[in-house]
Amino acid sequence: MEKKQIRRLLLGAAGVALLVCLLVWQGRRAPVPGVGSVKVVRQDLTEVVSTNGKVEAIGPAVIRAETNAFVTEVSATEGRPIRQGQPLLKLDTSDAEAQLARTRQALLDAQESLRAAHAGGKADELAQVEADLRKSQADVERLRSQQTSLERLAARQAATPDEVSQNKLALTRAEATAKQVAARKEEMQRKSNVEMQTAQLEVDRAKSEIVSLEKKARQGDLLAPIEGTLYLIPVHAGDYVHTGDLLAEIGSLVHLQVRAFVDEPELGPVAPGQRVLINWDALPNVTWEGRTEQVPKTVVPRNTRSVGEVLCSVENAGQNLLPNANVTVKILVHQAQNALVVPRGAVRDEGSHRYVFVVGGTGLGSTQIIHRREIRLGISSAASFQVLDGLQEGEEVVLPGDVELADGIKVKAVLQKFSTSG
Repeated sequence: MEKKQIRRLLLGAAGVALLVCLLVWQGRRAPVPGVGSVKVVRQDLTEVVSTNGKVEAIGPAVIRAETNAFVTEVSATEGRPIRQGQPLLKLDTSDAEAQLARTRQALLDAQESLRAAHAGGKADELAQVEADLRKSQADVERLRSQQTSLERLAARQAATPDEVSQNKLALTRAEATAKQVAARKEEMQRKSNVEMQTAQLEVDRAKSEIVSLEKKARQGDLLAPIEGTLYLIPVHAGDYVHTGDLLAEIGSLVHLQVRAFVDEPELGPVAPGQRVLINWDALPNVTWEGRTEQVPKTVVPRNTRSVGEVLCSVENAGQNLLPNANVTVKILVHQAQNALVVPRGAVRDEGSHRYVFVVGGTGLGSTQIIHRREIRLGISSAASFQVLDGLQEGEEVVLPGDVELADGIKVKAVLQKFSTSG
């Protein structure tokens, strides 16, 4: 009996000693690192390109000053609906009207000069040279005829050599006079051709200037060219405007467009017909929806960025989104229903390979062993990746932290809630 008790005591002491040794051994081991983890889940996923943009009216009427003038009256109110033909403002166009009257008179003078040039010169001068030419030519013909007759008579001694000589001298003078008159006529014709070209230029210039001045004079009473909303009228009565200054902009606010400035690296997935969400800081609780309409054919510099300008149509039924407003733009370039997703932070890359650490079998106590696994990805959002291959729903992946992970190490994984928003 005593031997059995002694044996039991010895076995108990040995068990206690073994337990103490085990505890000492465990205490001397390196502590198992703790990591966060999440389970792979299925959710709807949307890939978004986020950027900024500017609101624009579609086909607005942009009215600019045609001349330097004072604004004498502003009769329309910015932000109000406007009818076609409704008065907007008045300009002092007295200078343009006076210049228009002078130019109209200059046109009449140029047209008269053109008519004279077409006729070959001034009517009285032309008539005189024509008369002189006819007379000189008639004298030449008469004297030539007389010269022939006198020479025939002289051969029969019916006329004296002196008569023949005097007639010949008169003929020579008449021919010289005829040549001078003909030269005068040619000079008049040459001069009239030059004057005709000059007069035609003056007529064309005056007509063009009259069209421009009439347009300027009409701005004395500036009327709305289309129906819409007067969303910009930056001038006031008493302002002095210069040629080309903006006077007003009118357009429809029901249908607008947004020019979205997409950074060059993000242009790839953007295509026409994609859904667009618009937000404006002035109305932070309102979101406008639209569609991409036109993708860029080139990139352009914008401040320090290289961007493509994507045109988006936007419905603005409440007409509370205003042209020229600076907005934030989200283009929904891809969507996947019931996609298998993991957090972006859980995915690591090595060259062209993407991988995660999957929580596997358990070790002693509450420890787990993690394993590296390569995966294939699809679309992405700001917070998540779609997994096309390499993981299954419900598996647990390790989140990033301070622990340097490696295949086969033991960890204490703390399961966290996975949110795909962002």
